[in-house]
Amino acid sequence: MTDDRAAESPAPVARTSFNFAKWWDRVGILVVLVALVLLMSAIAPNFNRVDNLLNIARSISVNAILAAGLTFVILTGGIDLSVGSIVAVSGVVAVVLAIAGLPAPLAVLAGMLVGGACGLINGALTAYLALAPFIVTLGTMTFLRGLAYTITAGQPIVSSDLSFKGIGNGYLAGMPLPVIVMAAVYLAAWFLLERTRYGRHVYAVGGNAQAARLAGVRVNRITLSVYVIAGACAGLAGVIFAARVISAQPTAGTGYELDAIAAVVLGGTSLAGGRGRIIGTLIGSIILGVLGTGLILLNVPFFTQLLIKGVVIILAVAIDSLKTRPLPFLRRGRSVD
Repeated sequence: MTDDRAAESPAPVARTSFNFAKWWDRVGILVVLVALVLLMSAIAPNFNRVDNLLNIARSISVNAILAAGLTFVILTGGIDLSVGSIVAVSGVVAVVLAIAGLPAPLAVLAGMLVGGACGLINGALTAYLALAPFIVTLGTMTFLRGLAYTITAGQPIVSSDLSFKGIGNGYLAGMPLPVIVMAAVYLAAWFLLERTRYGRHVYAVGGNAQAARLAGVRVNRITLSVYVIAGACAGLAGVIFAARVISAQPTAGTGYELDAIAAVVLGGTSLAGGRGRIIGTLIGSIILGVLGTGLILLNVPFFTQLLIKGVVIILAVAIDSLKTRPLPFLRRGRSVD
């Protein structure tokens, strides 16, 4: 009797989760990019023109370089809100030194070094004083913005014959120079994260800092280094921005930190740290660039663009949450024999 009931009873159902994180990292982000490009090609005038595509590539370079540096920080579970202000300070310093007669390569290097020094301050306060990175970088964001205004006396410093303007407006083999610089930054970042022990340590710190410390990883040094990398990338982005507008702008980079964070998270890097890939950050930056250019071509008002950008940032955070805590409707059942 008992055996008959067992034979008639339905097979138990086990609940399994649809792996949204893996799907998004491997396929989802590319699907979004392709769909957005097709949409803008259909509704935005002149979107497919070669010169417009080159302008899109040039326009995303600054945010993409910022996002590349921020990827290192976010992979360790940190955050850097000061990169937008570093863009301003680094650009101002580079322009002032170039006007003073410093050769173009040294002026560019000086801008990067200023950015790296700002990152060093953020990293030291975060790693060795155990201060919350959100608060630290919020403070340096405000301080550095004030420093940019102080150096320029609140006014743009314009130089029509800026010695390093080529890095923002020049071409090499038909490609905009900022795009080539961006590609070089991503190639270097990919090599560091994917092919070196340093990259494995970055992921280890983000995954579990205490376990990484017990395994022999110098957590404080890794934490310090990722903020220096983010600062140097922001410094380079600031130099490129200054070269594009041929001036030192104390307002440069305002709000750029949000765009960069959105690009990183859209690209699959978790805000909790320990998971993500640099190529995803590049794709996320391209998505934001295509969206922004498409809205401009469609003559969407600026305030409406801000609304859309805010929605995109919220969606990016929501996607990151879904990757770590799938919703019930993302689950499916299967029978177990």
